[in-house]
Amino acid sequence: MKTITTEELKNMSHREGLILQGCGGDLQEWVNGINGILQEQGILLDGKPLDDVSVFQHEGLTNLLFAFGEHKLDIGKLAIWRIQSHEQFGGIWLSDYVENKLGGFAAGQQVKPDCPLIGEDGNIFNLMGIASRTLKENGMYEQAEKMRQRITGGECHSYEEALMVIADYVNITSAEPEEGMGMDFY
Repeated sequence: MKTITTEELKNMSHREGLILQGCGGDLQEWVNGINGILQEQGILLDGKPLDDVSVFQHEGLTNLLFAFGEHKLDIGKLAIWRIQSHEQFGGIWLSDYVENKLGGFAAGQQVKPDCPLIGEDGNIFNLMGIASRTLKENGMYEQAEKMRQRITGGECHSYEEALMVIADYVNITSAEPEEGMGMDFY
């Protein structure tokens, strides 16, 4: 586990990961416990724990970044787990954290747009189409084409690999607002 700064986080637009906020006590126990949960939930498809873990301080909290790297993950299950356990662990995607808590990535680095895929028809071509449309709506036409080429051009050999490619280009979010996040009208 390495210690990093928030400035280093702002230079990680080419990476994605899961940040857990407010981790106290023995950080290695956190790493082991979270990896155990992810294994039990069937999220770690290759059976390997997320071992590229960094620790950083922000707003008085100790936070852990679990970088995804080359791991094979069930992103759909991970996204659902993150939403369900958000109150307990404060889980947030790296890209969302940098954008919402640190003011965005360093100059010249592009932020991935949010794309509501959780809860949609899971057919990979449907998900790719939604992601492509989201990219184009954000003026990211080249990225939409690169994503399509990577998925259909032989780079992906499984559904999970195709989802990981989609996650390289968009932040996978839920089509339904998080509980307590909706607006009440009287």
